[in-house]
Amino acid sequence: MNTLNAIENDKIIAIVRSVPCSAILETAYALLAGGINMMEVTFNQSSEEGVYETANSLRLLNESLSSEILLGAGTVLTAEQVKVAKNCGARYIISPNVDVDVIQKTKELGMVSIPGAFTPTEVVAAYNAGADIVKLFPAGLLGTAYIKAVLGPLSHIPVSAVGGIDETNISDFFKAGVCCVGIGSNLVNSQIILTGNFEKITETSLNLVHALKK
Repeated sequence: MNTLNAIENDKIIAIVRSVPCSAILETAYALLAGGINMMEVTFNQSSEEGVYETANSLRLLNESLSSEILLGAGTVLTAEQVKVAKNCGARYIISPNVDVDVIQKTKELGMVSIPGAFTPTEVVAAYNAGADIVKLFPAGLLGTAYIKAVLGPLSHIPVSAVGGIDETNISDFFKAGVCCVGIGSNLVNSQIILTGNFEKITETSLNLVHALKK
């Protein structure tokens, strides 16, 4: 199964943000135990050191769990970061915005492109630039009614939803027409990591997977 088909098949991408490299493997094991195998490790854009640590986390996950997880990079803002992510084992690139250079570099390097968009104009622009899936963000503010309305004339464009998704509403987003979702702080957040409560990540993962099957 290729990367794009795997994303559409497995449906839930865990957004791993602000997790130190020292805790990245334990986070991955907790997600896997709950049935989630897709991880988007987001670039820390605050400093060069942050970008370096993100690359280290991607590299460690790829070296340790490449056969078990589908690894991606998130908050990718430059073509150079696309190359870094590719070299560290990422198979898909997710951004909060539509950047043609990022999309084209992603496709040039043989990865799946998932840029973020807010309006129908941005959705079409991203798709025309080569995006495989367009991320509607922030989905929690947009709501499922908005997604349904956008997909009315644009049903040929695969979209994902990110923001505000949890086990109580995940099925609603799929009923609205998305092909996958990204879940961040409702699944993996800094408080859980700081307290070492990785069992909570597994529990939430199980609940999400179960809710998706309803």
